[in-house]
Amino acid sequence: MEVIHHRCCGLDVHKDTAVACVRRTKPGGVIDQQVRTFATNTADLLALGDWLVEAGATIAAMESTGVYWKPVWNLLEGRLELMLVNAHDVKQVPGRKTDVKDSEWIAQLLSCGLLRPSFVPPLPQRELRDLTRTRASVLQDKSRTANRLQKVLEDANIKLGSVASDVLGVSGRQMIRALIDGKMSPAEMAQLSRRRLRLKIPQLAAALDGRVSAHHRFMLKLLLDQIEQYETQVGKLDQRIEEVMSPLEKTALEMLDEIPGIDRRAAQNVVAEIGTDMSRFPTAGHLAAWAGICPGNNQSAGKRRSGRMREGNHWLKGTLNQCAWAASRKKDSYFAAQHRRIAVRRGVKRATMAVAHSQLCICWQLLKHGQAYQDLGRDSFEKRNEDHVKRHLLDRLEKLGYKVTLEKKDAA
Repeated sequence: MEVIHHRCCGLDVHKDTAVACVRRTKPGGVIDQQVRTFATNTADLLALGDWLVEAGATIAAMESTGVYWKPVWNLLEGRLELMLVNAHDVKQVPGRKTDVKDSEWIAQLLSCGLLRPSFVPPLPQRELRDLTRTRASVLQDKSRTANRLQKVLEDANIKLGSVASDVLGVSGRQMIRALIDGKMSPAEMAQLSRRRLRLKIPQLAAALDGRVSAHHRFMLKLLLDQIEQYETQVGKLDQRIEEVMSPLEKTALEMLDEIPGIDRRAAQNVVAEIGTDMSRFPTAGHLAAWAGICPGNNQSAGKRRSGRMREGNHWLKGTLNQCAWAASRKKDSYFAAQHRRIAVRRGVKRATMAVAHSQLCICWQLLKHGQAYQDLGRDSFEKRNEDHVKRHLLDRLEKLGYKVTLEKKDAA
């Protein structure tokens, strides 16, 4: 097999050790390999970089093993070309599984050009990713805690969630704090409601009449304090994200914010995951395939076995899934029409992911060409397939017993 990289290195990275195999192809096809094991503290990783430079290695590849690859990447970045590969793509031959053999196998695959690199963004974008992903995790923790609080209310037979649409709104929180204090009657707590919720004061008084014990008050206070702590953390993360975003990223944020279903926070998540440089994705289809929101391709013997989507980037996929669901509810929009059209034939879940695919492709177009978003409108599909729509409606009318004559209306 033809050798692509004559001086390369394969790294098998673990929590405490990193096994490095430098593979050199000499004239005549002679293979020279050197294997050394380094600890993963900073001093040893710097020594690993010095050894690779002295050995003349020009490129190194490593598996994406959890988070253990990150310090190795950070300390070697800039000293030689690095490649991060999916562990699924570097499966070892059965029966030859050791750390040394793994590093040698990675080096052999790299030398022949058989490894496909994963997308590793530059350091500023990686730091932005950490912030947006941490924020998403904190918001998930807040949702779980809110569900626990609702369970405590139900356990005390407090039916606040059956009357108020948002239990953790301004009115809901005041009533929960009153429940914790235990000094007000249900009728008095119902008077704490605000705005439109005041129209439901009798229902609130009945809903707040439960059996709240000292245990329930302790749990409610604990969970409410935890929710407010999460909200404080989210506020700090929002502020930090705004501070670290570059002017180019903020410009991209404004463009993506115009897409239906994508708000500012979702746009920040998208920019953090894909960046602003679309040259790394040749087409919008490549970006969608990398994100894992396009149908899979599994065919054999002329039969399609499965169209299941690959895992992809689950952070980006989760954000786009929420954005697609929101866009499908926007009236008179292209996405709403697309969702209705596909949901009839393929179901709601497939229609939602199809909308997410369209949104990501539009993101690629806007970031690639710097264009402003223009909605095609709800009648886009009808205009595109005018003849098909006309024949379909005529057939339906004729089946009902009507004889129809069509005449084109003059343009106004």
